[in-house]
Amino acid sequence: MEKHLHPSVEQFKQFVKKHPKIIQEVRKGKKTWKQFYEDWYLFGEEDEIWNEYRDGEKKQETDGATLINKVLSVVKNIDPNEMQKHIATVQEAIAAIQNVIGQLQGMKQSENVSREQHPFSFRKD
Repeated sequence: MEKHLHPSVEQFKQFVKKHPKIIQEVRKGKKTWKQFYEDWYLFGEEDEIWNEYRDGEKKQETDGATLINKVLSVVKNIDPNEMQKHIATVQEAIAAIQNVIGQLQGMKQSENVSREQHPFSFRKD
């Protein structure tokens, strides 16, 4: 006599086959089958709680999608006027740095020119 499992239990078994790290967690005693089944039943297969149990490629796809979603939500919440102010501040800072670098290069060039004009300059020791 063959024993038939409830369809949801069969689906859970298929899910576990796709996520072998779950088996390792149960064997290590970190969680029970019942806990995993309840999480699976309540949250579904696509919930973020399963990310740590996904294989590398699927996890990377999920991580990439999550990153894109986070970036998009940040972009949606950006105030264009505030962003323009920040950009202007950064541009001013860059211009100031370029000015200082230019002055330092000018000083260095003037040193080289003065040395060329006085090839036998004597210094006091």
